[in-house]
Amino acid sequence: MIGLVRAFIAVDIPGELHDKIVDVQSKFDDFKFKFVDSCIVHITMKFLGEIPDVMISDVSNALDLVTCDSFEAHVKGLGVFPKPKFAKVIWLGCDGNFDKLYESVNNSLSAFEFEQLLHGFSAHATLARIKYLPKKKKAEFLELLEELKDIDLGTMQVDTVKLKKSTLTPQGPIYETLHEVSLK
Repeated sequence: MIGLVRAFIAVDIPGELHDKIVDVQSKFDDFKFKFVDSCIVHITMKFLGEIPDVMISDVSNALDLVTCDSFEAHVKGLGVFPKPKFAKVIWLGCDGNFDKLYESVNNSLSAFEFEQLLHGFSAHATLARIKYLPKKKKAEFLELLEELKDIDLGTMQVDTVKLKKSTLTPQGPIYETLHEVSLK
């Protein structure tokens, strides 16, 4: 029987930035948001969805065709999706050659016809999901967003891209790296 794997392609945020991520998240402690564990914060290059496990080796082989040089990236800026008054996700911005990497990942996987993004690619790392924000806390939240919008966590070297499996649990997702591609 063919099993399904929830899969995505990502760049991991390195360990030396994890404490800084926890510091940023702690500023939102009063809001009871669902925070992403700092150890698994990443930049999603492509979400593949539920794919048959027999496709993993083909997807891995295709990813080996990614042609993007390694690059230095800057983790800075804090924002939300879709917009501040109706925020559902809090993210950290990531500047670097991510558009080229995204394009190369997409090109390498073009034969699979995975779904394309509707709103275009925006390099970011999700920090928290917002299920509920009480009206009485909204002004405080918007003020904190404004205060942190230019936050700077520093730089990181982007030298790998990974195919990951995501297993959803009540405690949060568990990620497993299935394949890793080194960028030249």
